Amino acid sequence: MERRSFIGALTATSLGVGIAESFTRFAQARNIAEGVSSPGHAAKKGEFPENSTVVLVHAAWADGYCWSNIILPLERHGLKVICAPIPLTSLTNDATALSWALERTTGPVILVGHAYSGAVIAAVGGDRVKSLIYITALAPDQGETVAKVFYLNPSNPEAPKMAPDSHGLIWMPEDGFRRAVAHKASPDQTSIAAAVQRPLSIQCIQESAPVPLWKSKPSWFLIAEEDRMINPKTQHFMADRMGATVRSHPVDHTPMYSEPQVVVDIILEAARKTLSR
Repeated sequence: MERRSFIGALTATSLGVGIAESFTRFAQARNIAEGVSSPGHAAKKGEFPENSTVVLVHAAWADGYCWSNIILPLERHGLKVICAPIPLTSLTNDATALSWALERTTGPVILVGHAYSGAVIAAVGGDRVKSLIYITALAPDQGETVAKVFYLNPSNPEAPKMAPDSHGLIWMPEDGFRRAVAHKASPDQTSIAAAVQRPLSIQCIQESAPVPLWKSKPSWFLIAEEDRMINPKTQHFMADRMGATVRSHPVDHTPMYSEPQVVVDIILEAARKTLSR
């Protein structure tokens, strides 16, 4: 065989093998995501209406990574899941960003907000939104600010002291994740959370909230009884005022890290009751 022909054949063969391996890895990853490859984790197709979507919204000092333990368990039940990126620049801007994320969906939707983003999920509209889920979240009423509801009750002694920098941005002190934001999570988890944090603009907590969506949609509230960021008394007050279905657990401020099954269970409960066929 001529040298040129041999190299061509070798290249084609290598390319074919590489493509085959790539497709194999893709198929394996997809099977894992759908729960196919693990015994006892088969996806429950048909449990919910077609294109039912759970939209997960991160809080301050976070991004979509904070939901990494929640996504696949929900997908295994046949739900579509997206994490809505919000800029954390103002309540209006964040609600707009969430509305853009909702445009990516086509079926019935459940909105899930953690901490600050409880205000965000209540600031959008849409008939396709079937329910709201608050994960240790803030729920200001019309005309209230996030800051007002956050400071309704005294702060925990372990809560970090925070102030905006010269750019009007509020950063979480590194030890704040370990001491208050996720004090029940592993040291590795809190180190990662501190490293990837995104700052919160002071405008987010000073802007008055519009008429909240929880006044017209059913809501669920996961109360974290060992929360060191949002006083549990404040959470009970907001949940009662909303008329929310309350699920109380001895978890910290970020149960997505420390007790993800608790979070998954409350989302599935709301999905089964509000995503009608």
